[in-house]
Amino acid sequence: MKIVRPLALLALSPMLLLAPACVSVKTMMKGTPSAAISKRLPPLEILADQGPLAMNDGALPEDPLKLFQQECRVNLTEPTDSATYGYAKLIVKKVRTLRTGRAVQGLQVLTFMIPAVVGVPLEWYKTTLQAEVQVSDAAGNLLGSYLGTGTSEVKVAMYHGYSQTAAPRLADVIALRSAMAQIRPQLDTATTRLRPLLMAGGTVENPTLPASSVVTGSR
Repeated sequence: MKIVRPLALLALSPMLLLAPACVSVKTMMKGTPSAAISKRLPPLEILADQGPLAMNDGALPEDPLKLFQQECRVNLTEPTDSATYGYAKLIVKKVRTLRTGRAVQGLQVLTFMIPAVVGVPLEWYKTTLQAEVQVSDAAGNLLGSYLGTGTSEVKVAMYHGYSQTAAPRLADVIALRSAMAQIRPQLDTATTRLRPLLMAGGTVENPTLPASSVVTGSR
């Protein structure tokens, strides 16, 4: 019996690592911070290119576009249901994710997962991501490009953290949102120049708003 119990815990440990944690990734996906630029850009077509994020194990293919759409709606562009005056494209340029603390998992198993039960993290996902936002007029002429670098650190834990299935995606999402937070003040400074150029360039033919949904890159 003394041998059976440790073996049973060893068998169950992967299930414990995958068990849902207390915080929802969906909640984080909807949590765009309200930090509107001083003078919004006119309505734009919203595009996204996953770039190397398409090869990562975290973010879903639609995540960059959804996050950028939210950022534009909440902070960057004026609302519209018809005309658009150009394009805003989010491009993921670089991404790197590290998993740290995995050696702790062996110790957790040897101690029958007691540290995990009392709140000790099992590991961390750390993502560093560089993103670029390109703003172009209706004819596709590039008017400006703006770079930002974001980082994240998401812990895997049974109660005060995330599951191993949710943590990689959340690490990518937080890093991408962090990069956009760096880009936002750059657009705030540039909007005085960009706005008249976008308006002078006319409207986009066959606009897809209010549901712009063009994403490139594949996993």
